[in-house]
Amino acid sequence: MARTTSGKATGRIFVSHLAGKAVFDQDGDQVGRVRDVIVQLIGGPERPRVLGLVGEVTGKRRVFLPITRVTAIETGQVISSGLINMRRFQQRPNETLVLAELLDRRVRLASGPEGRDEVQIRDVAIENTGPGDWELAQVFVQHPAKGLRRRGESAVVDWEALSGTAVAEPGLQEAAALLASFEQMRAADIARAVHELNPKRRGEVIAALDDERLADVLEEMPEEDQVEILVRLEVERAADVLEEMDPDDAADLLGDLPVEEAERLLGLMEPEEAAPVRRLLSYSDDTAGGLMTSEPIILPPDATVAEALARIRRPALTPALAAQVYVCRAPLETPTGRFLGMVHFQRLLREPPASMVSGAVDNGVEPLRAEQPLREVTRFMATYNLVAAPVVDESGHLLGAVTVDDVLDHVLPGDWRHQDLTDEGGRV
Repeated sequence: MARTTSGKATGRIFVSHLAGKAVFDQDGDQVGRVRDVIVQLIGGPERPRVLGLVGEVTGKRRVFLPITRVTAIETGQVISSGLINMRRFQQRPNETLVLAELLDRRVRLASGPEGRDEVQIRDVAIENTGPGDWELAQVFVQHPAKGLRRRGESAVVDWEALSGTAVAEPGLQEAAALLASFEQMRAADIARAVHELNPKRRGEVIAALDDERLADVLEEMPEEDQVEILVRLEVERAADVLEEMDPDDAADLLGDLPVEEAERLLGLMEPEEAAPVRRLLSYSDDTAGGLMTSEPIILPPDATVAEALARIRRPALTPALAAQVYVCRAPLETPTGRFLGMVHFQRLLREPPASMVSGAVDNGVEPLRAEQPLREVTRFMATYNLVAAPVVDESGHLLGAVTVDDVLDHVLPGDWRHQDLTDEGGRV
């Protein structure tokens, strides 16, 4: 534990332990969470000063919390005084974000032996040196691995042990520590964090994410960010990432690329992964066909309620897709055999587990047709209080399902994911 009210140093805290910790005001009400620590790197042996914290408040807005308003940093929480300036945080040229920019950087030890002076920063400790005064005190570093060892030796050294101003200069940097801070974050929050990184650091993080995680993050990004990231990937990896995305999201992204580039990527995808994406691309993006996903939960009429509930419990499903199952004749891959109806999950909870889903089908709502425009889809879902709705072709085969999140993506402004980024920023 470290407190700033004592007027002297009472402890050190490693920054990685602060990531995600709650920020409370003096009344004990939570006002946000810590997302990073801001320091000012200067040349020479002087220890860098901590300028403040980057806090995330309601609405996922990132704001600046001056270190002078931090009255205590205790186990699992930060206590602040005064009102928080709700203007969006904007990084200044002389500032460095510890988690986003300093961790994983390669630096040199001033007293290291020849060939052993290069190390990698894995964590940084800040120290309270007086009321409202913190500085970067120690660094947890790791030597490069040698031979068959997967990890090199590690040590905690004083900041002064790092040679000169090498730390302030950009160089080869990995992203392991930053990715570790993402582990407990939702894909939407990671997307926001990646959006706010500088281009160099963003590229390092994108390169370090595995394909499945990158796909999840891309799905939560604005279109311009998606396109920028995808075109910078090696073309084979871009195709792999598209395969990991939901078909409707992959189709939306490919629809923003030049036709030749989209066709090239589709050609590199596995045929069974590319086929549903090609079908979705055949529809206008402001129709039910263009909005739908081709992978809802589909069951035959003789499936049991227990089987349906097991499918709904799959962690990868969004709440909207898990809201109902669609009962169809074989084949059960879209486009299916004849669509028989849908079963709401609340109805499934009221039915005996061994009963068949066909006995719980709701036939009171006509399905959407693929060519229906967005305004009709929106009206349809609002009229029947649906979070997802089936889409069929002229022959009554199920093509997919439109979910409320896809509708909102098209109804809200195009930059809604990061609309607060256009707000006036700054701090006093």
